[in-house]
Amino acid sequence: DFAYFVKQFNKIYKQNESLENLFLIQKSESNFQHSIERFRQVFLGVEKHRTHKHVSSPYKNSSSKRIIMFLRWMTRKDNRGVDFGIWENIDQKFLSIPLDVHTGNISRKFGLISRTQNDWKTVEELDLIIRKFDDKDPAKYDFALFGLGVTKELL
Repeated sequence: DFAYFVKQFNKIYKQNESLENLFLIQKSESNFQHSIERFRQVFLGVEKHRTHKHVSSPYKNSSSKRIIMFLRWMTRKDNRGVDFGIWENIDQKFLSIPLDVHTGNISRKFGLISRTQNDWKTVEELDLIIRKFDDKDPAKYDFALFGLGVTKELL
């Protein structure tokens, strides 16, 4: 799997100036759902390989937690050095909170989401609420939700 990833990243960087180009948001898009799928198409190619299971798809209703986390690191600019914020062409307003068991549970506890699954539909449900708090930097709430979910202080 590692060799396949290296080979695919090599191919991508030969064809693109940056990995960022594969994640650019189109005008009609409000989150990374379609750009994650575009990245998957280029990265995985048409040939089926066992590595496909490691790159989740929001089109298959996956929460795509790892890719969402990666996008946050590369896109979000903060003053604490947690996120790199080195990508210049993607606005952080499109970021979502990486949804996992911790952020999902605490979001349910606070009444932010009603869905019981941790899937892409739930990512979008949480997006609608979180963006009401801050539509320019919605991912900043990830730290608080994740931390509270892990410590279980409110559960």
